[in-house]
Amino acid sequence: MTYRLRRAEPSDRVFARELTCQNMLRYYIDHDLLWQDEAFDVAWDGRDNWLILLGEIPVGFFSLSRDRRALYMRELQIAEASRRQGAGSWAIDQVVALARSEKLPALRLTVFKNNPAQSLYKRKGFKVCGEDECFLRMQLDFGTHVL
Repeated sequence: MTYRLRRAEPSDRVFARELTCQNMLRYYIDHDLLWQDEAFDVAWDGRDNWLILLGEIPVGFFSLSRDRRALYMRELQIAEASRRQGAGSWAIDQVVALARSEKLPALRLTVFKNNPAQSLYKRKGFKVCGEDECFLRMQLDFGTHVL
């Protein structure tokens, strides 16, 4: 079975919110941040959201926004049972292809400093371009070779 994308529908918000909370709550706690369902919902409504499916089963999602300078991957969440099976790497490849097709100069994301997903982003060619107390800002410039 292979992965595929489907544009998220309003009814997918509950899956996405619950998955994000399950995956990210420990980082919120580590950094003394407050998880708010309402904040997730507002952000979801303003983004380009895609479900990652294995067959017909949702195994994750990503959320995008864009401006003239870059495509921004605001969320990339993979269900724990589907991690380390290529879903995250495959999803990044899809987002890279989208950014290139839109002729955007870069793909940007933010990741908690203590989130091991940053190693995947580095393998995919992202470079750290800034940081604050909790987060690393990472960027993939499209002059960069992507693995």
